[in-house]
Amino acid sequence: MRKIAYFAGGCFWCITPFFKMTKGVFSVTAGYSGGEEETPTYKLVKSQKTRHRETIAVDYDDEKVPYTELLDIFLSGVDPYDGEGQFIDRGHSYTLAVYYTSDSEKADAEAMIRALEEASGQKTYIALEPFKRFYPAEEEHQDYYLKNPEAFEEELIASGRKQPQ
Repeated sequence: MRKIAYFAGGCFWCITPFFKMTKGVFSVTAGYSGGEEETPTYKLVKSQKTRHRETIAVDYDDEKVPYTELLDIFLSGVDPYDGEGQFIDRGHSYTLAVYYTSDSEKADAEAMIRALEEASGQKTYIALEPFKRFYPAEEEHQDYYLKNPEAFEEELIASGRKQPQ
């Protein structure tokens, strides 16, 4: 069945490719979620004025890729122990969140977060919030890694998400 999952993983440019390469994922849309502003823009969200987080909407087939696999992908691309943002991106708009759309998604996320904390002995900083609304980001932010491969590579290295080769 076709579903949409919502994850805030810091810079939405940086986490999109992890999901786009996954069999069973139809599309990944960069956008904003979690705040009350009804017309968020990149500039407003980045300035920390909206309480939105940079978020991706993952449109997927749950018969080909289970929600728990999407959670694994999400967790593999972030630092769950940083409560102030992700890598060089700082502030609320870059903090982590899982926006759940059902009780089963909430339970799966809670279990994975709990297991991560138990295995590491560290507190995680992943907000677990009910999904309210998603606002797609401006077109220039969609598939940024494909449109601007050199700038994207520089962003990954500068952010500390990737080691220079």
